[in-house]
Amino acid sequence: MPSRAALFDFDGTLADSFTAITASTNHVRELYGLPPLAEAEVRVHVGFGLDDLLRNLVPVAPTDEAVAKYRVHHQTVIHSLTRLMPGVGEAVPELARRGYRMAVCSNKKVEFTRDLVAGLGLGAYFEAVLGPEDVGDRPKPDPAMLVEGLKRLSVAPHEAVYVGDMGIDVQTARAAGVPVWIILGGASGRDDVTKTDPDRILPHFAEVLDHLPAVRG
Repeated sequence: MPSRAALFDFDGTLADSFTAITASTNHVRELYGLPPLAEAEVRVHVGFGLDDLLRNLVPVAPTDEAVAKYRVHHQTVIHSLTRLMPGVGEAVPELARRGYRMAVCSNKKVEFTRDLVAGLGLGAYFEAVLGPEDVGDRPKPDPAMLVEGLKRLSVAPHEAVYVGDMGIDVQTARAAGVPVWIILGGASGRDDVTKTDPDRILPHFAEVLDHLPAVRG
């Protein structure tokens, strides 16, 4: 069982950012004459990086151009339309009280993630907030972010757990040699993540507390 550290995905795991992502995606789609998409249609494309999201959902636009337009708009909605996932606001401080070292590893642009972690009141609990930019632009499922996170927390893979919401999180953790738990309710449903064989599937974020007792020593 993990004994010292917990690393987390961001979108769909710590925060419900799907409304903000949908708003910015639809803003870019409108600029290129495309109709808006429902949040459920956007949600299934979240978690693979912004280039992938816009390549799939704004296929008529050059990806670099679409990304730039998305980021400008996203700054106007990112705080007002992003909220913590249920249970996170209570569980994360309790994990810190229990002695866990914690980090965030997300495919989101790291400046957005750091800004949101602070704005949502979680900044004091995470020793590191990492994005692809911190590891040579190598997004998940490349394990580089998790490897770097373990290094910054000074823990071995078997001493930690990675908590996410998608199959890509399972792939990433397996490549890094880290146990992986999936929280339902993010971008993937139970059937999707069961196929990827995580170590645990938890219906609610608060249930991480049931499996992470106080750090010994």
